Amino acid sequence: MSIAIVGAGAWGTALAVSAAARAQAPHAVSLWARDAAQLDAMREQRVNQRYLPDVPFPPSLELRQWPGAQPGGDSLQTLASASLVVLAGPMAALRDMLTQLRDCPVPVVWLCKGFERMPGGDDARALGLMAHEVQAQVAPDLRAGVLSGPSFAQEVAVGQPAALVAASVHEDVRAAMVGAFHGPTLRIYASDDIVGVEVGGAVKNVLAIATGLCDGLQLGLNARAALITRGLHEMTRLGVALGANPETFMGLSGLGDLVLTATGDLSRNRRVGLALASGQTLAQAVQSLGHVAEGVYCARTVVRRAASLGIEMPIAEAVDALLDGRLDPAQAVSELMSREARDEV
Repeated sequence: MSIAIVGAGAWGTALAVSAAARAQAPHAVSLWARDAAQLDAMREQRVNQRYLPDVPFPPSLELRQWPGAQPGGDSLQTLASASLVVLAGPMAALRDMLTQLRDCPVPVVWLCKGFERMPGGDDARALGLMAHEVQAQVAPDLRAGVLSGPSFAQEVAVGQPAALVAASVHEDVRAAMVGAFHGPTLRIYASDDIVGVEVGGAVKNVLAIATGLCDGLQLGLNARAALITRGLHEMTRLGVALGANPETFMGLSGLGDLVLTATGDLSRNRRVGLALASGQTLAQAVQSLGHVAEGVYCARTVVRRAASLGIEMPIAEAVDALLDGRLDPAQAVSELMSREARDEV
């Protein structure tokens, strides 16, 4: 099987290494980088020094430059000859990449988790979109889907066990993802609930910031458990309102991804919460990561999308206010704890 992975960040690199290193039926994998200097360094060193410096590339992994897939260009022709194209860039890059690949004849899937940043700036009427909604706008004829679930790139790259969800409304796309990545150390489950899988992947990042804040303020394990549990409830309410299957949120892309991102030391979104609790500004917290923390960029979108549906999400709202500077860490906690008593529903 031929797999083209566009985006040489940590997660794209980890999946490329995992697929190319399979002992049984290894795939022909190409990893496409946008940054020419990074590509040159990777070709010379056979490692992604910027993101996964301790993970050498399998000999068969091919490295290529991503100049954009212009109609009739070599890049699009090369991608079209693959069995599966995987977009490993951040949510902010998805619209442009899908637009360039709108005529791609093979399945195209994305790895990003989040809601697109809203057009219109502070216009309260502007609502950001999930990845599959962006695809429906700019590339409606693509057979597309998402690969998501609880996964730290470092662990997948070195072959530690993990499980993910391949979600698409197209059976052949789900089958292509399973065929590409299912193996001895990486288990892939298929789902047709792309809405639920994408909501889980987006909202858990926002909730992980809240949990990092909780741990950074040393509020205790009881508080952490309450945040995760009530956060899962918020995630489910929003997902169901958007048309998701509620059972999806008890699976890998819901509860599983939330627990990992909210408690794991490798979680970038959790580390943002920890940094804010220590007194750092948001700019300082983001700069210290060296990676994208999607929860920072989609918190307001999650809150506004929920509000448009009449869905209450107090934890996500507190995170949005914290990131926006309307609350400090202590005030955010106080607002959550001072809410009126109610039934657990």
